[in-house]
Amino acid sequence: MSCSLPSKQGDIGLIGLAVMGQNLILNMADHGFTVVAFNRTVEKVHQFLANEAKGKSIIGALSIADLACKLKKPRRVVLLVKAGSAVDSFIDQLLPHLEKGDIIIDGGNSEYQDSERRCKALQEKGIRFVGSGVSGGEEGARYGPSLMPGGNKEAWPFIKDIFQGISAKADGQPCCEWVGSDGAGHFVKMVHNGIEYGDMQLIGEVYHLMLALGVSQDEMANTFEEWNKGELDSFLIEITKDILRYKDSDGQYLLPKIRDTAGQKGTGKWTAIAALNYGVPVTLIGEAVFSRCLSALKAERQKASSVLPGPNGKFSGDKRKFLQDLSQALYASKIVSYAQGFMLLREAAQVHNWDLDYGSIALMWRGGCIIRSVFLGQIKKAFDADKNLRSLLLAPFFIDAINKAQSGWRNVVSTAVTLGIPTPALSTALAFYDGYRSERLPANLLQAQRDYFGAHTYELLGQEGKFVHTNWTGHGGNVSASTYDA
Repeated sequence: MSCSLPSKQGDIGLIGLAVMGQNLILNMADHGFTVVAFNRTVEKVHQFLANEAKGKSIIGALSIADLACKLKKPRRVVLLVKAGSAVDSFIDQLLPHLEKGDIIIDGGNSEYQDSERRCKALQEKGIRFVGSGVSGGEEGARYGPSLMPGGNKEAWPFIKDIFQGISAKADGQPCCEWVGSDGAGHFVKMVHNGIEYGDMQLIGEVYHLMLALGVSQDEMANTFEEWNKGELDSFLIEITKDILRYKDSDGQYLLPKIRDTAGQKGTGKWTAIAALNYGVPVTLIGEAVFSRCLSALKAERQKASSVLPGPNGKFSGDKRKFLQDLSQALYASKIVSYAQGFMLLREAAQVHNWDLDYGSIALMWRGGCIIRSVFLGQIKKAFDADKNLRSLLLAPFFIDAINKAQSGWRNVVSTAVTLGIPTPALSTALAFYDGYRSERLPANLLQAQRDYFGAHTYELLGQEGKFVHTNWTGHGGNVSASTYDA
């Protein structure tokens, strides 16, 4: 490709000038990088250059060809467009203007299978593809996001300085490191978003219980503020406090006016689907996704509320003590949620041969992202202490933390049932914990039932690996069906 070179070339290009794209460009410019900006609607480029980008090291591009012409080699182009076909479309438009060794970076919330496909297809054309998770919302993009790049590792040396330069920092370390090959970056981001779903659902259930206790909204805000000074210190706890305190123009709290139906963009659902595909019991994130689905049944719930009976009991205990128990239930459930998320990461890494550094991933989430919290520092320490740790629940710190929290946790779940307050995430976290710590589960009965009606065979204790079938009725025959482990 030939073109007349401009007097100043860009270090990196970015396509997509929605708020996230603009903020990321401004962040790059603030860190000394020259950015070439392009948007399908060219007028948006002119507006950006005349306003937010004015006076900064930002160059406008009027076409894909113009964008490619204005970039240093190897060209580095970030796509911040809607996941799916739009990403493929822009890649197709870029390819005629790129050369071997150039780099395309997808910074959207793409499915990791798409990133795997794109990485392999572009590698055959000599183009290095990176699928990078970007977390932190608009503010993170502007002042320091958490970045999770994966894909063709040959691209990493050419984007490392930019990515680590603009990322958030935790204890002086960039919240950005190379994750792994193919779709690893977007898989890690997907699990991050799934944990985010779980955290938000847990906080919502705590809020619901506080309402049932008759806690005033101001008292709720004070409670969350206090929690944010301790082991629950996190971004989501902090913003919940701010939301609870926010008043509308009429002087009334805004939160009770908001319709109680929640939408989703898909990453939480993808995490739940991946958990089923890989056979990992990521139950809390699954419940968080289903809870959003249930919230969407607003009309049905309104009708059901008038006809379906429930308990009439009111809370009569020590409210202050119960609030302490709530903090313990929330903390213990968060531990379970992260433990499940890292179990999913470990299983996917084995299947795809990704060399994931779990301590590094925890560090990437320490700052700049929605699930950032001091809690993640202990996760990093746990994996630093034992690289082969099978579950966070087996790390000494978390064993001790749950031991201290479980009395309050159990009280919260049992009280919620008595009051008729749904706590699917808090409850499933406790159920998973009890299941995980059980030496024996009733799956032996499941195996007997499956063999009874389908001759699917079972293993006897002490004879693992040998599958046998029983003629349970005397007339069922001795021929067995295929064995399966689902």
